[in-house]
Amino acid sequence: MTTLRIAEIFGPTIQGEGALIGEPTLFVRAGGCDYRCSWCDSLHAVESAYRQQWAAMTPDAIWAELRRLSDGQPITVSISGGNPAIQDFGPLIAMGRAAGYRFACETQGSVPRAWFSDLDTLVLSPKPPSSGETVDWGLFAECVEAGRGARETVMKIVIFDQRDYAWAKDAHSRHPELPLFLQPGNPEVDPAVPVDPQALADRLGWLTETAMADRWFAPRILPQLHVLIWGNKRGV
Repeated sequence: MTTLRIAEIFGPTIQGEGALIGEPTLFVRAGGCDYRCSWCDSLHAVESAYRQQWAAMTPDAIWAELRRLSDGQPITVSISGGNPAIQDFGPLIAMGRAAGYRFACETQGSVPRAWFSDLDTLVLSPKPPSSGETVDWGLFAECVEAGRGARETVMKIVIFDQRDYAWAKDAHSRHPELPLFLQPGNPEVDPAVPVDPQALADRLGWLTETAMADRWFAPRILPQLHVLIWGNKRGV
């Protein structure tokens, strides 16, 4: 059976952001990514320098660990990365859903996958200008189409500044059918450096006030709950 590159499996904890915020969740973080975002908070799952730390696991082995962590109780499993779409998580999703588990996946929308249609929640998170990456909207549209069979597909965008905000409005205009979630970015991604809760609250306030002043009522604006609770600690 084909193995998957896995940076970490952890939980149960709560989902810290987006459409499933607050939901009890297990996390499978895939190793490897086709992006190099300037503010990435998961470099241990992105950079090839960490490759030796990633585990090569079969879907059966991953599924066994998820069952162990959840005591066999069906729960939401979030597949993230890195970019999990560069690997085939279809067999794992099939195993879990057959046992009543729910599956979500977050990806930037650069690699369409047939298994997107087997998800309960597909989170497409295109990266704004502050990331240093450029979105291929043709590939993004293919990802939207690949996820047509999912129970829900949403768009989530991290906002760091006014340019990102204007870009998010354009992104939403391209796919107004997707429920939109915005969150202020966390500029401090070093796990050894404490986050500043007031600075995060100020950024959330700015984003909220900017959208309301524009009478832009389409997005749901949320904090990164896990950052407020645990800072940049890994595995939560």
